[in-house]
Amino acid sequence: MRKTIIYVLILAFLGFGIYFYLIRNNESKFSETEAGFTIKDTASIGKLYLVANDGESILAERTDSGWMVNKQYKAMPSTLNAIMLTLNAQAPLYPVTKAAFENVVKSLATDGVKVEVYGRDGKKMKVFYVGGPGVNNIGTNMMMEGAHTPYVVQVAGFNGYLSPRFTTQLKDWRDRTIFNFPSEEIKSISLQYADKPINSFVLSRENGSLTVKGDSNYTKNYGELNIRRAGIYLKYFTNVNCEGYLNGLSDMDTTLKTAPKHSSIDIEGMHGQHQHMDIYWMAINRRSKNVLVSNPDIPDDYDADRLYAVINDYKDTIMIQHMVFQKIFRKAFEFYQKDVAPTERSGKKELPKNVMMHKNS
Repeated sequence: MRKTIIYVLILAFLGFGIYFYLIRNNESKFSETEAGFTIKDTASIGKLYLVANDGESILAERTDSGWMVNKQYKAMPSTLNAIMLTLNAQAPLYPVTKAAFENVVKSLATDGVKVEVYGRDGKKMKVFYVGGPGVNNIGTNMMMEGAHTPYVVQVAGFNGYLSPRFTTQLKDWRDRTIFNFPSEEIKSISLQYADKPINSFVLSRENGSLTVKGDSNYTKNYGELNIRRAGIYLKYFTNVNCEGYLNGLSDMDTTLKTAPKHSSIDIEGMHGQHQHMDIYWMAINRRSKNVLVSNPDIPDDYDADRLYAVINDYKDTIMIQHMVFQKIFRKAFEFYQKDVAPTERSGKKELPKNVMMHKNS
């Protein structure tokens, strides 16, 4: 038994030694010109340009206000971080075999993504091509510009391939933030429900005080405004994200024309900022959770998890989640209800923190 353990330890030690020699020391084995895929100092990068053979391209640039994509949109942090971590950690494993050489070169030329990396000073740092997966989907075929041989490149500890991290799809690069207003910067919020206007309201800041105006006949029986709730509600509009962009889908315009409207949101900032958002019900489909189990807060004809929305002066169609917006979908009367005192909670049903629009209310 002791001998077996010793043999296992020896094999593990030898395996680690081989790994270190073949993987960790590859930078000294391969020339920078042929296989210099690694950028250790990613903080020195000022610009990335990715272009695919189908014409799709991404220009990501570092600016004083953060990274911008195609000079129009803020970059999504997760995508940017993923590609920076990849550039920092990717290293050549081995040159592509002679048998695979011709096919890999042809694939890089027809289906590869050209990656240009520039420093903060605008000077070109590296240019290389990213292709498909290596043998058994481990490693990624890459080739430096001007090199003679493509290499299989990998990030240590990662067994997949890296091609998806070099995406040229704008939807993968655009920041998905919809609302990002600090509560103290909000002047007013208008939430108008299309099918239940009695629940609509406008929350505004007037002369330093908060007011909530809705259907007076509906709210008058609830007493005075609950200032605490109104103040908390303002905090719900920081870092609100969508699930993704739907721009370019061939049937999206038709879908929105037939989709019933759920609501609209207007936010005005203290410095003149204004954001408008129209929200539409998504028809129930085979992936909807409420196909089998009805959700009491969602009409049975509509998806219980997601909604469509249109933002940015009707330029962008997005998908949003009920889970994210349920705290925003409040009703006018809720701001006039009193909070339940701790001593009363055992005898009364407390209002849930996240109240959604009930189909029967």
